[in-house]
Amino acid sequence: MTDITYIQSILIGLLQGVTELFPISSLGHSVLVPAWVGGSWSQLVTQVDGDSSSHSQYLSFIVALHVATAIALIIFYRKDWVAITRAFLVTLRTRKIETSTQRLAWLIIAATIPVGITGLTLEHTFRTLFAKPLSAAIFLTLNGFILLGGERLRRQAEARGTQHAKAEGTAHAAEHELEEVVYGGPDRKLATLSFREAGLIGVFQTFALFAGISRSGITMVGGLVRGLDHEDAAKFSFLLATPVILAAGLLKLPGLFGEAGAHIHGQIIVGSLVAGVASYFSVAFLTRYFKTSNLTPFAIYCLVAGVASIVKFH
Repeated sequence: MTDITYIQSILIGLLQGVTELFPISSLGHSVLVPAWVGGSWSQLVTQVDGDSSSHSQYLSFIVALHVATAIALIIFYRKDWVAITRAFLVTLRTRKIETSTQRLAWLIIAATIPVGITGLTLEHTFRTLFAKPLSAAIFLTLNGFILLGGERLRRQAEARGTQHAKAEGTAHAAEHELEEVVYGGPDRKLATLSFREAGLIGVFQTFALFAGISRSGITMVGGLVRGLDHEDAAKFSFLLATPVILAAGLLKLPGLFGEAGAHIHGQIIVGSLVAGVASYFSVAFLTRYFKTSNLTPFAIYCLVAGVASIVKFH
């Protein structure tokens, strides 16, 4: 087994920091990019295959990068997390949810439960079965269609909202109310999500266990389907990703001190620093981007990159 080099650690750290938060799948890219480059890079991917994955240097390295990304998210949203944590503790004392921040704290918990349970039970199976170039290429292409579908459903929700806003009469008002319950009305605020809707968004996030399906992308689509605007859907996606990524990374972090992490501690530190900085600037960019723009450019990229990879690795 060839050790990860410092050049590889820097480039993979940069790749992880960007693709984890951009809706284009970090896991998919961590499989596809080395396979495209070839040579010693392609050997990184083959380490993931089969039972040997538990001793894979590459997977251990990726785990460290995930922790760095989670820390970057905590730093960026530090004021939000302080407020959310305080609000959560207040609800434990009062046993009431009285503010939007208190509700947000419990929405995050509700959305984290499905992916937490699924990740603990099926993560290793999904990783070993589907962390292969062709599978990643297929799911990256599917990710593009998911992003396009989310944008289409969002536009349909906006169109329904405009039509019903112009409608008059009791029947129209009742119909409008029913559609908001079923589909989620346009321009909803994050705190208006129900706990069932938050849980559904959490279920959406479990599909990110497939290499090629973006965690942030599919979570955003879940928010858009329920009527959130792009800005709130992105914020909920990033807040929800933080405990999930951090917990998954910390659970596997001890492996870095065993056989899988031997001889690459320096590379892990360098790669993690690069990933953390890249993640911070990525979330800063995306929070501004989604104030005025949408998922369509990322969908097009996934379709092009996914189809090209299918052709190469079929």
